[in-house]
Amino acid sequence: MGLRETKKQATRTALSWAAVRLIAARGYDKVLVEDIAAAAGVSPRTFNNYFSSKAEAVAARHHDRCLGVAASLRERPAGEPLWDAITEAVLARFTPGPEVTSQPQPDPDDWVAGVRLMVAEPAVRAEILRAGADAERAIGAAVADRTGLDVDEDLYPKLVAAAVMAANNVVVLQFLTTGGSRETVPALLAEALRQIRAGLPQP
Repeated sequence: MGLRETKKQATRTALSWAAVRLIAARGYDKVLVEDIAAAAGVSPRTFNNYFSSKAEAVAARHHDRCLGVAASLRERPAGEPLWDAITEAVLARFTPGPEVTSQPQPDPDDWVAGVRLMVAEPAVRAEILRAGADAERAIGAAVADRTGLDVDEDLYPKLVAAAVMAANNVVVLQFLTTGGSRETVPALLAEALRQIRAGLPQP
């Protein structure tokens, strides 16, 4: 990625994080595009160059992480077992790194409560669904390439991608229901993928 693209990605990330932080703290209807732009240190016009709405800005974190799973999967060693590669690709994108740890740390209970309300907002839910569909297609294509299958003709890549995204959705819901720390989501994802890999045996 060149310097220009790196700067553009940094601006996109800053705007998305600003949207998430502000809306989780204040509520969706109490945050304006102007507030998000100011928090990210850019103009409202710059915000509009990246996102069409507050909801799209919120969902961009989910969108970029999940698309990143497909990119990470393509980077895994060719001879690595598929589900090992998938697990490592998922954890690479969902284990908190500097992008997350550099953010201000709100009270965990307040944060979970705010995010729960934020993702229940219809506009945000719609954007998250769209982001998930984009990611599912990308993950399916990456699985197809690793397995020598056709993502359009064969069921297997699509089923695997759907299972990976379902694991993500269930884990996020579990986190928002029960709470936890930054480490909770990666641990839950690892366990969810382990159970899928094992064929979801009855407990």
